[in-house]
Amino acid sequence: MFVAAEPFEEHLVLSVEDRVAPNKDEVLGKTVIPLQNIDRRLDYKPVNSRWYNLEKHVIVEGDQKKKEVKFSSRIHLRICLEGGYHVLDESTHYSSDLRPTAKQLWKPSIGVLELGILSAQGLLPMKTKDGRGTTDAYCVAKYGQKWVRTRTIIDSFAPKWNEQYTWEVYDPCTVITIGVFDNCHLQGGEKAAGTRDTRIGKVRIRLSTLETDRVYTHSYPLIVLLPSGVKKMGEVQLAVRFTCSSLLNILHMYSQPLLPKMHYLHPLSVMQLDNLRHQATQIVSMRLSRAEPPLRKEVVEYMLDVDSHMWSMRKSKANFFRIMGVLSPLVAVGKWFDQICHWKNPLTTILIHVLFVILILYPELILPTIFLYLFLIGVWYFRWRPRQPPYMDTRLSHADTAHPDELDEEFDTFPTSRQPDIVRMRYDRLRSVAGRIQTVVGDLATQGERLQSLLSWRDPRATALFVTFCLVAAVVLYVTPFRVVAFLTGLYVLRHPRFRHKLPSVPLNFFRRLPARTDSML
Repeated sequence: MFVAAEPFEEHLVLSVEDRVAPNKDEVLGKTVIPLQNIDRRLDYKPVNSRWYNLEKHVIVEGDQKKKEVKFSSRIHLRICLEGGYHVLDESTHYSSDLRPTAKQLWKPSIGVLELGILSAQGLLPMKTKDGRGTTDAYCVAKYGQKWVRTRTIIDSFAPKWNEQYTWEVYDPCTVITIGVFDNCHLQGGEKAAGTRDTRIGKVRIRLSTLETDRVYTHSYPLIVLLPSGVKKMGEVQLAVRFTCSSLLNILHMYSQPLLPKMHYLHPLSVMQLDNLRHQATQIVSMRLSRAEPPLRKEVVEYMLDVDSHMWSMRKSKANFFRIMGVLSPLVAVGKWFDQICHWKNPLTTILIHVLFVILILYPELILPTIFLYLFLIGVWYFRWRPRQPPYMDTRLSHADTAHPDELDEEFDTFPTSRQPDIVRMRYDRLRSVAGRIQTVVGDLATQGERLQSLLSWRDPRATALFVTFCLVAAVVLYVTPFRVVAFLTGLYVLRHPRFRHKLPSVPLNFFRRLPARTDSML
């Protein structure tokens, strides 16, 4: 699969070659296929195959003129322009467009997004001109296939743009990206040939976090991670409004798949997605560089987060603590339940006993109680709902605590340009971190394999014990009312510490003794 963009500027060139030597190939024939002549496909219906002529260029001895042989051979191909997939040119976490490629498959828009780029305050000097610091700032906004760029405000640390743009919205769960840059190409000529527009900061706003028909006017901090550390470059003031044509249409979107159906019926591999995204980014960058005024390659790559997949110790730590933050409520509930079971607060434990008995006597109240509890939690947190769209969080990103060497590693080129001893130190550190991750993944796999070994007869005695237990449990549960079983189980779990042992329980001991496939690992 390749990425093709209209208007089609390049042809599909396919050659058949003969490997005549280890490093020598001989072209047997070549065909050039214009993309305008290729069939378009909107779903996964079969595409008609065609025979294409392979042409061969030979050099006639003597006058050294090329002579085209009209027919060298033929090749049988099935080619189509896929319209059912969405070409991802940006990170899946910050997608601004999720529609299929073919316009025939587009659904009607659900609203309009209005963005006002008002001004910026407190910008830092980005370059030196005539012996003093200066900044020539401009903004770039990207949503869907539409890129916009404001005019450049020359030599101002508090530029005022006051420009407004609109986009049609097809999905509320999308993100608009606004970047602020310093224009380093105002001088022109050879002086600016090797310079790059400097990034000042970036803001992302997810449309689903906005209330409909409300104007948000807010100053967002412009935060950039530099090799020297995280730095606030100033603030940008934006006005955002998301207007919907029908609330029912938006609510209906929450029940629809995020990507077009072809991504689920015939999904692309991770390698394909990465390659296609790289191709799409190159095409977008090349075409925007020819716009007037041009958008430089470094600007497009920063807006599209091209380097988001690169290894970073800072990002790894940030993601680890994000996982811990997600799991912390479960850990808190587990600790709270353990305190109840051990009667740390007798009054709370007695109340839990009363609630447990009521739910046993009236089991039809279990699900209503759970959903009512979730409803009350949601209502309780309503008073702390966010009032403004979120912005870049340095603490969440662990940018404020990153070690200088970790930042230097993050900003290193690929492949690396550092000294061998530094690379060796970082490689050893990476092996250490990866070893700990490998251990955790191995432990999770071990628990899963122990569950599988309950019935696999790998440990014949353990499987025999478990099968016998299952038979006895089936007979007991058949003759005993379920309420009685649940009541006795709950009382056993909530029993007083006087009736508890400090040693692990019998089921836990049995589970830990089950074999796993770690014995077969080299």
